[in-house]
Amino acid sequence: MAQADLSRLSLRKSADATANAAQDALTARRRRKWIKWGIGGAAVAALAALLAVKSANAPTEVELSTASTAYPTQSYTLLNATGRVVAARKAAVSTKATGRLEFLGVQEGSVVKAGQVLARLEALDVAASRDQARAGANAARANLEQGKAELVDAEANWRRTDDLFRKNFVSGAQLDTAKARLDRARASLASLNAAIGVADAQTRAATVSVEQTLIRAPFDGVVLTKNANVGDIITPFSSAADSKGAVVTMADMSTLEVEVDVAEASIAKVAVGGPCEITLDALPDVRLLGEVSRVVPTVDRAKATVLVKVAFVEREPRALPDMSAKVAFLKQKPGEGDRKPVTAVRKEAIVERDGKASVFVFDGKLAKLTSVTKGRDLGDSSEVTGVKTGDRVVSKPSDKLRDGAAVVQAAKK
Repeated sequence: MAQADLSRLSLRKSADATANAAQDALTARRRRKWIKWGIGGAAVAALAALLAVKSANAPTEVELSTASTAYPTQSYTLLNATGRVVAARKAAVSTKATGRLEFLGVQEGSVVKAGQVLARLEALDVAASRDQARAGANAARANLEQGKAELVDAEANWRRTDDLFRKNFVSGAQLDTAKARLDRARASLASLNAAIGVADAQTRAATVSVEQTLIRAPFDGVVLTKNANVGDIITPFSSAADSKGAVVTMADMSTLEVEVDVAEASIAKVAVGGPCEITLDALPDVRLLGEVSRVVPTVDRAKATVLVKVAFVEREPRALPDMSAKVAFLKQKPGEGDRKPVTAVRKEAIVERDGKASVFVFDGKLAKLTSVTKGRDLGDSSEVTGVKTGDRVVSKPSDKLRDGAAVVQAAKK
């Protein structure tokens, strides 16, 4: 009986130990689970804090613009137009004669004077015709001398016959014969004078033909293009196949002007004699004074524009025909100070900080507050001193932007 009780007591003790072990294992698992959750939560909190710090220190996106060179004349510009440089006096130089080009004495860019021989055609045939005409004129003059001698003899013979007739030594028939001879001599002299006139006219015509083989400059100017070479056949109006019409094209550079198309709706702002400022695309840093020369009284219906011609008041030796140009039509003639370039920034880039006009200059990473002195308004920009052309500035700085803040350029939309 005692042995049995002891056996049951041992079994109960073993069951309790098993239950306690299971409870301990469950508690350990729960503890490990809470530890994992705690570590994960701490990691998330640390990451959130790191992101918050990084976001707080992230560069601010801003719009940037560039300080540029501007001219005070922009403040009283009525309108702008684009066009090209043209020469008012320009010619495609050719000849009325037909022949092979045997001499060409100029190249592109050659400066020539009025009347200078630019080229020459073969002229052996027309030169021979001129020499023949001159010989004919010389023969006619020789015949005239012979005719004069005949007239002198006929006049002397008539006087002698008339004197003898008065003395009744010759008959009236002989007197009539002498008078007829005198009349023929006089008529022959008149005919010979007329023949000389014809021969001289033929000589002049032949000389003109020879002269037409010489291609001369019609005015002082510069050769723009060379259209033919030695050996080419030159014909008037280039009427034959494989022939050339113009030998060279030249222009008088002193007559350069700018042709611009002005919108029909804006033509009222343009007045003949009005001041202008001309800028050549090839020379963007050069601004030249000009004035409206004339307004062509015709409207281009396809473009609804009117052609305006602007003369150069100031000459630029580097200006060439067909260069692109921009013309600013001004309200008034610019003063000397208005023609000097100044540095300008967009108006919205200028802010008031500590009672001073300032701009934020971007150095590649930071926006640095820079004090400036504001000058004249130039349209959408303002003249400033304190920054230089090419500096990048914040276009629309917010009130929260501070000196030295990290900024990046906002992506363009």
